[in-house]
Amino acid sequence: MSARSGIPATHGNPEVPQQRRVLTVLVVSQVLSGAGLAAGITVGALLAEEMLGSTGLAGVPSALFTAGAALGAMGIGRVCQRWGRRPGLTLGYAVGALGSLGVVIAAVVDSVYLLLLSLFVYGAGTVTNLLARYAGADLASPARRGRAVSTVLFATTLGAVVGPLLVDATGEVAHAWGIPRLAGPFLLALLAFTAAAVVLGTCLRPDPLLLARDLAAAGLSPGDTDGTGEGPAARTDSRAVAIGAAVMVVTQLVMIAIMTMTPVHMRAHGHGTQAAGLVIALHVAAMFMPSPLTGMLVDRLGRLWVAAASGLTLLAAGILAAVAPPHSMAALATALVLLGLGWNFGLISGTAIVTDAVPLARRAATQGTVDVGIAMAGATGGMASGLVVAASGFPALAAGGAVLALAIVPVLALAGRTPRAAPAEAVASKQRV
Repeated sequence: MSARSGIPATHGNPEVPQQRRVLTVLVVSQVLSGAGLAAGITVGALLAEEMLGSTGLAGVPSALFTAGAALGAMGIGRVCQRWGRRPGLTLGYAVGALGSLGVVIAAVVDSVYLLLLSLFVYGAGTVTNLLARYAGADLASPARRGRAVSTVLFATTLGAVVGPLLVDATGEVAHAWGIPRLAGPFLLALLAFTAAAVVLGTCLRPDPLLLARDLAAAGLSPGDTDGTGEGPAARTDSRAVAIGAAVMVVTQLVMIAIMTMTPVHMRAHGHGTQAAGLVIALHVAAMFMPSPLTGMLVDRLGRLWVAAASGLTLLAAGILAAVAPPHSMAALATALVLLGLGWNFGLISGTAIVTDAVPLARRAATQGTVDVGIAMAGATGGMASGLVVAASGFPALAAGGAVLALAIVPVLALAGRTPRAAPAEAVASKQRV
């Protein structure tokens, strides 16, 4: 019997009872934080373009809050490793709320320097939203990790989809308060991240990572040890970590680059802010809404099959975005939906690969390090996107993203086996990916 659990768990019980409560709390926090996540995606580039007066620099906000996400991922990962998921995730959302407030103040006083600093801090909130997916997998058995991760990601859908649709409404509220309209979504982010921090800080009990460690120490963890602490999961599979990380890095780079410049591209061809918000809302829905199906496919078909599907879907998204008539909102929306779906495939499959490969004793720190790479990929994509569009146009950016998506194929070849060899059943029987 675990000191924190208060109830026994056995090898015959694949899921501990507290998993349901943990997932419920994470779902609530993700619904709230999703609205905050949408602010930077929808109007960050437009706000920077307006304040900096340059399309070439419109990718700077995405680069800054993803660079901030890199630092946040490392810091939050270390806090989680030492003290548990609850303090780490709570701190991340609190910092994200602070960054959102800074963006609003920067817009009011027209301070570019404060804007750039605040967007960097805001990134901590965005990375916390993604890091929460790992908390959903802490108490899950290997055969259900894909579905546990997907449950947490799916919960982001409501807030993340509603957020972009409220661009005009939050803009009007901001204008009524004497705040520039484009800062309106960051007011929503301030409230959303604060609420998520409160929910996690007060309700995420027991802490899933600490409880998982207790169960592992007692030889009762579902699938992570053989009871001696020396089973397969007691060792890190570095090759699998590298494969999972590479899949997520490539998908993040391609997705951020194309997504960041889509609102700028649309506005340059006569589309309004509301139209851009709708396209981004559809994109964000595709990022998170298919998660339950993706999780099931990851667990049943195998991690590598779904990762391969990610590369092909991103390829199709980039090609369509490159050839889509700039005045066709439907074509651009379809491309962005495929872009979001490819990202979803890559993130869930990559997360499962990394989680399978790392023992509980080092899991949070390794996950944080992996997400540093993901965030840096996003920063690179965001920064480069504006420069590429300014120099060669949006179609060139989208075509480049399509080509880059193919990099996932040789990455999977490094696994040394075909995707068919990595089903959840193999993981459950302690065969490494």
